[in-house]
Amino acid sequence: MQISSLNSIILISNNLEENIQKIQEKFPDRRIFILTDENTFEHCLPFVLNIEGLHEASVITIASGELNKTIESVIKVWSYLSSRGADRNSILINLGGGMISDLGGFAASAFKRGILFINIPTTLLAQVDASVGGKTGINFQGLKNEIGAFKIPEYVIVYSGFLKTLDRRNLLSGYAEMLKHGLIYSEEHYNKLTQFEIVDEWDMEKLTNLIWKSIFIKNDFVQNDPLEKNKRKVLNFGHTFGHAFESYSYSTNKPLYHGEAVAHGMICELYLSALKLKFPEPLLKDIKAYMETNYGVFELPESAFETVFELMTHDKKNEQDKINFTLLKNIGIPEINVNCTKAEIFDVFKRIQKVETVTNSADAI
Repeated sequence: MQISSLNSIILISNNLEENIQKIQEKFPDRRIFILTDENTFEHCLPFVLNIEGLHEASVITIASGELNKTIESVIKVWSYLSSRGADRNSILINLGGGMISDLGGFAASAFKRGILFINIPTTLLAQVDASVGGKTGINFQGLKNEIGAFKIPEYVIVYSGFLKTLDRRNLLSGYAEMLKHGLIYSEEHYNKLTQFEIVDEWDMEKLTNLIWKSIFIKNDFVQNDPLEKNKRKVLNFGHTFGHAFESYSYSTNKPLYHGEAVAHGMICELYLSALKLKFPEPLLKDIKAYMETNYGVFELPESAFETVFELMTHDKKNEQDKINFTLLKNIGIPEINVNCTKAEIFDVFKRIQKVETVTNSADAI
C-alpha cells in the first residue's frame, strides 16, 4: 500500500526487505548510514542489517528517550557523519521511534545543507505521527520541539512487524494519536477506534488497517497545508496542553510518554471546547471516561499551575501572546485559532481530575 505525501512516498509494508531493495535500486552507489537508539539497536537493527545492501551500512547509535532529543545528540550524529566521510549524496535511515525520526530528520536537513533521509518508524506513535508530515526537531531548554525545520523524508516505510517489540504502554502512547485523528476527522472513525479491543495481545491485522487510516487522515491535512499556516493546525488538537504536560512531567518522578500527555491534553481541550464552542457535554464525559480508563488521571498539583501555564506560552502555535488552541464543535468538526484566557486555562486545570458539568458560557469562569 502506498500514499503520496508532498515529495515523499509512504509505504505500508508487508515486506520490508523488498521495499528497501527497490529504494536502493533507485539510488545506486550511495553510502548508507543508519541512525538508531539503544532500543532499536538491540531489537530492530539486526533484522535490517540482514537485508541485502545494508550489511555494510554505518550505524550511529544515540541514547534512547525523549530527554536525549537534544542538540548534543544531533552533534553526535553530525560528528559521526563527518568523520566517516558522508557527503551530499549519502542517505540517512532513521530507524526508531518519534525521537529518532524527529532528531534524525533535523540532523539530515542541516548536514551539508541537506542529505536525503528515509524514516523507518518502529513505534506505533512514530508510524502514525512523527514520521509523516516533514516536521523535524529537537527539544531545547526544557521546551518540546523548540528547535526544528520542515523537511520531507524521501520515503517512510511503515512495517507493522516492529510493533511486536513494543510493550502495552508504548502501544497505547501511539494509539492516543490515532484517537486524536478520529476525533478531528469523523465520529464513525473514532467509534471504530474505541471499539478496537485493547488487550495484552493486540490484533495486528486490524491495527494495521487502523494505522493506514490514521496516516491517510494526517496526510490529508499535511497535503493541504504543508507549513502549518491554516488547515494543518487541526492536527494540534490536544497538543497545547499535552506538550506542556509532557515537558512538566520530565521534572517529576512520573515522566509521561508523548501519547499519554496528548490523551490528557485532549481531555483538557474538550473542556475548553464545551466552554467556547458548545461541544456536547455527554460526549465529553464519555470520551473522558474512555481516556482515563486507558491512560489514567493526570495529577497536576495547584503549585504547578503557573509552571505548566508558562510552558504553554512557549507553544509554537501561539500568536501575539495569546494561547492558541484547536478545539472541537463536535467530533469531526474542528475549529482552529481559538484564543483562551489564563483564567479559562486554570479552570480546566482544576476540572481535569474530576467529572463535572461544564457550563457553555464564559460567565462560568
